Amino acid sequence: MPAAAQKRIALSVDDVPRQAGGFYKPDVRTARLIAALRKARVDQVAFFVTPGNLEKPDGKGGEARIARYVRAGHVIGNHSFSHLWLSRTPAPDYIADIDRAAAWLKDRPGYRPWFRFPFLDEGRRDLAKRTEVRTALAARGLSNGYVTIDNYDWHIDALATKAKRAGQQIDMMALRNLYVETLVGAANFYDRVALDALGRQPIQILLLHETDLNAMFIGAVVEGLRKAGWEIVSMDAAYRDPIAKREPDGWFTNGGRVAALAQDAGRVPRDLIDPRTDETVLDELFAARVLKGQ
Repeated sequence: MPAAAQKRIALSVDDVPRQAGGFYKPDVRTARLIAALRKARVDQVAFFVTPGNLEKPDGKGGEARIARYVRAGHVIGNHSFSHLWLSRTPAPDYIADIDRAAAWLKDRPGYRPWFRFPFLDEGRRDLAKRTEVRTALAARGLSNGYVTIDNYDWHIDALATKAKRAGQQIDMMALRNLYVETLVGAANFYDRVALDALGRQPIQILLLHETDLNAMFIGAVVEGLRKAGWEIVSMDAAYRDPIAKREPDGWFTNGGRVAALAQDAGRVPRDLIDPRTDETVLDELFAARVLKGQ
């Protein structure tokens, strides 16, 4: 088995700028997230931008917040303009939406030519549509801004936001522990999948979202990852890993690239999903541990 030092991971954040949560206004959240990453000695995170969010009520000031991430040393990528499902959208319309986001991102500091599929939806079982979009990305010099560690960080944040707005008592330490345990567990799950199916440990890429919980707990997540033997690396380094050039052949791409390549290697998709990537499971854990006794 490869040495523990080969457990390498990069961090990425989707849906920027995101709506306000239950704890922070967007400006405060950005400031806290930047400070927490600096304190945790994480030099480069990729923030995937959905420019259409700037037109929503909570998008006010979003351009300045994105610039703050870049000034702090982080990078930005394309997450489409309107956050569409490819499986529900005609390919020409989907490609036009990518182009609309690319026009906004062009020549901005910190920009990288990476496109991340919203919902990690690369067309599901419509492989012809996926090929059409892949061809369009290549023609534009865009590479797939894939993830390897899928998880439902956004759902835990939604549960906390709902509880906060309902005036429920939240055990914040229990919430922190549940959050860290879930994300570190997901990283270790996909490390095992990679070793089993690929025979090596590629640089993993953690999917996160611009949420209040990440502003609160990203430092604790990084600490938990390091305690579990993970080395935090840059997104630039992550996308130099050999799997960046291995576009999966199978349909199961919505679980991340490691899972997709594992399916190509003959593994069954249901075995390639971390057990906590399930809203019902997280609902029960949140109720039992974070709202315990209520």
